[in-house]
Amino acid sequence: MRRTQLKGVLAGAAVLAVLTACSTDDSGSDPDTDSPSAGGSDSEWFVQADFDQQREQMDATFEGDPKQPYLQYIDGPMTDTAQWKTDQPMKACFANASISNPWRQTGWITMNQQLKVLQESGVISTMETRDAGDDDNKQIADIDYFISEGNCDAFIISPNSTAALTPAVERACETGKPVVVFDRGVETDCATTFIHPIGGYAWGIATAEFLAENLEEGDRVVALRILPGVDVLETRWAAAKKIFDEEGIEAVDYFTDANPEKIKSIVTDELTKGDVKGIWMDAGDGSVAALEAFEDAGMDYPVMTGEDEMSFLRKWEETGLTGLAPVYSNFQWRTPLLALERIAKGEQVPAEWVLPQEPITEDERADYLEANEGMPDGHYAKFGGEDLPGYPQVWQDRQIP
Repeated sequence: MRRTQLKGVLAGAAVLAVLTACSTDDSGSDPDTDSPSAGGSDSEWFVQADFDQQREQMDATFEGDPKQPYLQYIDGPMTDTAQWKTDQPMKACFANASISNPWRQTGWITMNQQLKVLQESGVISTMETRDAGDDDNKQIADIDYFISEGNCDAFIISPNSTAALTPAVERACETGKPVVVFDRGVETDCATTFIHPIGGYAWGIATAEFLAENLEEGDRVVALRILPGVDVLETRWAAAKKIFDEEGIEAVDYFTDANPEKIKSIVTDELTKGDVKGIWMDAGDGSVAALEAFEDAGMDYPVMTGEDEMSFLRKWEETGLTGLAPVYSNFQWRTPLLALERIAKGEQVPAEWVLPQEPITEDERADYLEANEGMPDGHYAKFGGEDLPGYPQVWQDRQIP
């Protein structure tokens, strides 16, 4: 990580868990109990300065064309890439955390279509990819394999988890080749560029403020979290919990592994304890399952924040519930390859490439549903690949490369 999130990640490094951690963890509650996790300003992941900075960035002016949000960025320090200027096609080596959920699958499809464009233009020759399957040790081995192989002109890394991958990213930097980190961060600023939307605090702020504005003091919210130990997920909850506490909203959180059956079971159990007025999610996977629990119980729909996944947008429209679709901009999967294009030209790139991150509101929902008509439920509305070859068929077919 660097700048906007580095301090928070360092504070939380001691409590990192591997991505395969699931229902019970010291940083969260056991789905079989009501024990709340440490959150908000008491969380080891919470850093007030980073919270304040991301709140400001939510209203920032972005450089670049709004029609190409995957190339926009907030003005800041730039990295000189003149040393890597070349007119020869580059071999990219991509160490990917996984394609184990719909968000990552959507991005992976988009990335591969962007790759085709850059191969045709002669910027990239090949992209050798290794998938870690959500395993830190596997991804560390993947990066070390690329380094020892010695045939990489540039590294792209989407880290599985934060602290564990830091040494491997640093070893990649030590090769002297350009290193592009995106999506999740690490605890070093050695990368040529670190690409990400504004961040977890911004997600937490937007969603918790929306729920607080539409609920009353003392109302109960169930927070459904995927897993512990990932910076952008931990800071989403830390920011949301802070706001819930300040607004007098009673929130209990659970780790779900994004398992629909577990999500439905958790919400069903909470409904037996009393009214649940709100549902907060740190990702949209399983949002429909959460709402099915209300339907089965004959209860009114909650105020809910999901994500820009099509299943949530469609359920939101169908039910008429009060909702918001926060976004962790999926179009960022294009940006690492476009960064390599700039690096090959010797052009400067942002040291921290902060992309726009704007939720979909009720007023915008119909437009995004229309624009993504025919897309599968696991597709993400703000995927940003409409101008790429194969659109829309490639995304509709959902053929994972």
